[in-house]
Amino acid sequence: MTQTPAKPNVTQGTPEKKQNSKAWIIIAVLLLIIIIAMLVWFLPQKSEFASLLNEKETQRVELQMELDELVAQHEEIKLKYGELTDSLSVKDSIIVANAKEIQQLLNYKWEYRKVNHKLELLRKIAQGYVHQMDSLYTVNRELKEENEMIREQYAKEQNKSRNLTKDKEELIEKVTQATVLKAYNVTAKGIRFTGSGRERETDKAKKIERVKVCFTLGENILAEPGIKTIYIRILRPDNVVVSQKLGGDYTFEFQGQQMEYTVKKEVDYQNKDTYTCLYWTKKSKGDAAMVGTYNISVYSGGYEIGSTSFELK
Repeated sequence: MTQTPAKPNVTQGTPEKKQNSKAWIIIAVLLLIIIIAMLVWFLPQKSEFASLLNEKETQRVELQMELDELVAQHEEIKLKYGELTDSLSVKDSIIVANAKEIQQLLNYKWEYRKVNHKLELLRKIAQGYVHQMDSLYTVNRELKEENEMIREQYAKEQNKSRNLTKDKEELIEKVTQATVLKAYNVTAKGIRFTGSGRERETDKAKKIERVKVCFTLGENILAEPGIKTIYIRILRPDNVVVSQKLGGDYTFEFQGQQMEYTVKKEVDYQNKDTYTCLYWTKKSKGDAAMVGTYNISVYSGGYEIGSTSFELK
């Protein structure tokens, strides 16, 4: 007879499953409570953290603006004072180095307390820089004003010296001119000789044998007394110098140049009126003289001291 298999007992283990289900429910509730608690704690913290971030960013922007303003002011000062800044190049490099360091702290770190400290230090350095620049500018301006005064004074002294030199030269020239002899009443006449050898005046070119030039050396107490060499220069109507012969024997110096003369004479002058005459005699009595006006100049001591003229027909 066949046996029927026994049916499993469906009611076995049910209490255990119920216990497991309760445990999971408890765990789930606990987890939910923990999550809710964490959310309740985290959300305000997140808001506070975001607020802190905003505050830090605001602080960073303010510090960045302050740094930019300090750097801009420094560059403006350098531009304003120009070449004077070269004398403070060491302090300038310190300011630039500090500004770069602060910029790095602002870019990569949030150590704003340190940034504030370094900014305060940079402010003091920059203020000291401005103070020194002002002092240098003041000293430089005073030096420029002093130099300008010195230049003006020097120019005045130079002008004064030039005027004194000019006055001195003019005085020397006046004194020199005062010592120059003057020939007064200069006369020039044509002379011919009679059969008995006596002189007769003539204005005939065919008859003239010599020229007689007479004058008076005027009184001059400033002139140096002594022997004076007097030169007579006779110019023919064609402006050729009447001379004994060409060459250095009949030349004298006048105003730095060598000039021909017709005749010369040494006169003893003692500061009183001194009358004298000089003669020029024709080389050939048979040759007629040139018709026209003859100009006579008298020289002594490098100066022309008198002149006259006569005419031959």
